[in-house]
Amino acid sequence: MVKITGLDKFTRTLDDAQKAFAEIDGELGAVNFKPNDPGSIEAAIAQMEAMIDERLGDYASNPIVVQMMEGMKERYRDAIIERAAQARMEGDSDQ
Repeated sequence: MVKITGLDKFTRTLDDAQKAFAEIDGELGAVNFKPNDPGSIEAAIAQMEAMIDERLGDYASNPIVVQMMEGMKERYRDAIIERAAQARMEGDSDQ
């Protein structure tokens, strides 16, 4: 007979990850920033990261959720920077 160990822990990890996914179903929140103000952009990124941490912080010991949180932060950070750059370019073309 083969004995498999650690299956309970793995099952709990997956269950917690599923609960975390449910926590982020829908809108996470909104941030505002001034595209020409680097401080405002960084504040928006920090606010977005805090929203993710607040929403998923209860699952921060789960390696699957931690990886998801890091990926979300990176994607949202990139999106904020991209939107700021786009807004600056559109503003420059209007002048």
